[in-house]
Amino acid sequence: MFDKFGEFDSWEEINRAAAAQKAEGDHRAIYLLAKENGIDKEDALDYINDDTDALVTPLTAAFGKLAVEAEKLTPYEIMADWLEYIRMRCMESSPMALAVRSKEKSLKGCIAALLTWSFKNAKPVDRDILKQAKVSGQVSLGIPGMGRARQIITDYYLNGKEGNRDAGI
Repeated sequence: MFDKFGEFDSWEEINRAAAAQKAEGDHRAIYLLAKENGIDKEDALDYINDDTDALVTPLTAAFGKLAVEAEKLTPYEIMADWLEYIRMRCMESSPMALAVRSKEKSLKGCIAALLTWSFKNAKPVDRDILKQAKVSGQVSLGIPGMGRARQIITDYYLNGKEGNRDAGI
């Protein structure tokens, strides 16, 4: 996943690495750095051409990490929805975007936190529903709704500290 440059713990680390490559005139390395961190080639070109002062912002660094992690995980259905909830939280909160980029946190870890809640809070499905679904036996279901998922995601990435919810990036 982060094979050439390693996993960066912050957007600042990515920008320092990009600045070092730029100082060396190694544009190829900047493109590789961007690709490895889920950053668009166009953003790398803008940085190389001095159209931007930095390769990434806190938000683009967070989105890049999520893109790289999602590529390996290939989330679908509810997990894809959870990924979108994480992205929404990053757009709403600077502390969340910073936390997503942290080496200590991962998309897989967040999904594990959501599944842990799901298993602990599963409730039996009504028999009439099971009958209509042509399912025999007992079935339990515990998928968190959007509000609960948002709280679990926030708790996972911010260690239970909401942070500044209104600090847009």
